[in-house]
Amino acid sequence: MRTSEKLKELGIELPGVAAPVAAYVPATQVGNQVWTSGQLPFINGVLPATGRLGEDISVEDGAAYARTAVLNALAAVDSVVGIDNVTRVLKVVGFVASAPGFHQQPAVINGASEVLGEIFGDAGQHARSAVGVAELPMGAPVEVEIIVEVAQNTATPTVER
Repeated sequence: MRTSEKLKELGIELPGVAAPVAAYVPATQVGNQVWTSGQLPFINGVLPATGRLGEDISVEDGAAYARTAVLNALAAVDSVVGIDNVTRVLKVVGFVASAPGFHQQPAVINGASEVLGEIFGDAGQHARSAVGVAELPMGAPVEVEIIVEVAQNTATPTVER
């Protein structure tokens, strides 16, 4: 099943590509890999919450924000190569704005990892880092970046921005 069909089956619609908040591009292709910039959990250009896990935000809400952030990362991948050209998720790096003493970063980033498993099945299994940080851009609770493998000879499509 094509990834775009699986997304429809799951009732997931990839958002538009989040506009960069500084001097970078949302994703770039190198050979048969696409690397995304860190993606915040924007919904229609707005952060749904700000703050730190273990202080202002629950683990459950943090996991939902990680899910949103990774869907934003997939949108960035889609803009570069088309989502149906992704053959495997290689790596997820999740940053969690954490209050002192908060140690559940892996549970938060599971929100990203689990949806990748739902979408890609075995090809969604990946290496991962879940890192606690004091602050993230714009006060975001999480930031997620991914590296995916794509079909060989995948040309970069022309994308309207």
